[in-house]
Amino acid sequence: MGKDKVVAIVQSRLGSTRLPLKAFLNLHGKPLIDWTLERLAMATRLDGIVVAVPDTEMDALLQKHVEAGGFRCVAGSEDDVLARFVLAAQKANAGKIVRVCADNPLVWGEAVDRLVDFYGKNPCDYAYNHIPRNNLWPDGLGAEMISRDLLDEMDKKAREKSQREHCLNYIWDNSNDYRIATFDPAEDWLKRPDLKLDVDRPADYVRLAQRPLKPQMNAREIVEIF
Repeated sequence: MGKDKVVAIVQSRLGSTRLPLKAFLNLHGKPLIDWTLERLAMATRLDGIVVAVPDTEMDALLQKHVEAGGFRCVAGSEDDVLARFVLAAQKANAGKIVRVCADNPLVWGEAVDRLVDFYGKNPCDYAYNHIPRNNLWPDGLGAEMISRDLLDEMDKKAREKSQREHCLNYIWDNSNDYRIATFDPAEDWLKRPDLKLDVDRPADYVRLAQRPLKPQMNAREIVEIF
């Protein structure tokens, strides 16, 4: 295991109950999964990107698409997402893991870089800036970060179904045992916790599709559009 190797693991699937085939929805000429991966690839602090998908017949289509785009993809348990993440981390030889959800087509490479820097400079077990929880970030620009050691520890300790389905729930369920840290954006214009930029339901997709978004846009351009 490369202790200092920072790998982003992108969680994606086609079997979403609230928005089926979400990863393949067309947003201004590109599938949502392509938006996520291309924008994530703009981050400069990552040593690798791997997509973790379920090992189902349907998601084999997603794996084929991701690999055709030049990105690595690992298929694992459909229901045990934590085990799928562990497998992806093993395959990528990750030492530090940045978790990105494919629900975030507007993920901002700079926000991911800031998270990696913050994690490296502050004593914490888990750091995040993907949601406005105890911070002022918009919902959907950032990510979460933990060490490989912590991921392996959770895999051994997590027993609840919710902790296996939502792979970092164990940390929040046992928050007194871990150092959880977050931070605010430096820019005032970026302090927009009211903005929801992820795609969870059909209305979220429609909201993004109705705006003149482009994959190369930076955060300021995105915020101004909304």
